Amino acid sequence: MRTAAGMETRLLCIGRDLLMIPNLAIHMNRNANDGYTFNAQKDMLPLLGDMAAKDGFLKLIAETAGVSPRDILDADLFLYNRMKGTLYGLNQEFVAAPRLDDLQCAFASLKGFLAANPHNSVAVHCVLDNEEVGSQTKQGAASTFLKDTLCRIVCSLGYNETAYRMALASSFMVSADNAHSVHPNQADKADPTNRPYLNDGIVIKYSANQKYTTDAVSGAMFRAICDKAGVPYQTFTNRSDMLGGSTLGNISNTQVALNTVDIGLPQLAMHSSYETAGTKDTGYLIEAARVLFSSSFKEDDNGNYQLLFSY
Repeated sequence: MRTAAGMETRLLCIGRDLLMIPNLAIHMNRNANDGYTFNAQKDMLPLLGDMAAKDGFLKLIAETAGVSPRDILDADLFLYNRMKGTLYGLNQEFVAAPRLDDLQCAFASLKGFLAANPHNSVAVHCVLDNEEVGSQTKQGAASTFLKDTLCRIVCSLGYNETAYRMALASSFMVSADNAHSVHPNQADKADPTNRPYLNDGIVIKYSANQKYTTDAVSGAMFRAICDKAGVPYQTFTNRSDMLGGSTLGNISNTQVALNTVDIGLPQLAMHSSYETAGTKDTGYLIEAARVLFSSSFKEDDNGNYQLLFSY
């Protein structure tokens, strides 16, 4: 927005239900239950109000920001689901909420980070933006944001670029992005031998085509972390005949190359408007993250690693 000195940016939230995307009545689309492909232009336009609301949106933004409409120069707008999360199940063993992928991992890893007590390492918690629309942005995983931040940390400690490269060799990154649990109604969609379930622990994800970064070294490191934290873990691979998604780990590695493991928390209905996960698994990741951020890793010249648990 315009100010006397130039421009100012503000983050705003319209704290009430404002928009809805109404579906077409099934009476007008009798084939809807046979499968329907949504048209982004026709089917995904939100309803703001009647004709009286034609010029009211900019005014609403201005009122929320506490400025005049003429001072708003531009805006980025984001539509999101405001439904509250809930616990359900016979023993409230499930949590349902919008955007569990990947706010569940972001929340749990941050809680572990805040509870950690690092001694011989620099703990860094990085939450990157724009994953679902592409990471080729100035703040996405493919940008130099993480690399630049780490370089600034090393320089502020009085080290040079060579020391930065050496530090990466003794560093470890956990790429945390939720994983698919075995669906109770579609169990055949899961790999026959790698079958994660809700509330059975953190999922370590493997992919032969490197969509996930986990290899024998990084997988072993994370298993040791889980063992030290006393939390269970599981493994996941896609069916060989079913293409899976990817994470920010391998994208980020193009800028910051270091040992990286891809993990997640098991969930159902990924990328739906209301997802399901296990209540216990969040706690498992919080504890594993606390151990991770309290520890350090050291590589010697022979490809051996020391895991120093100093919390």
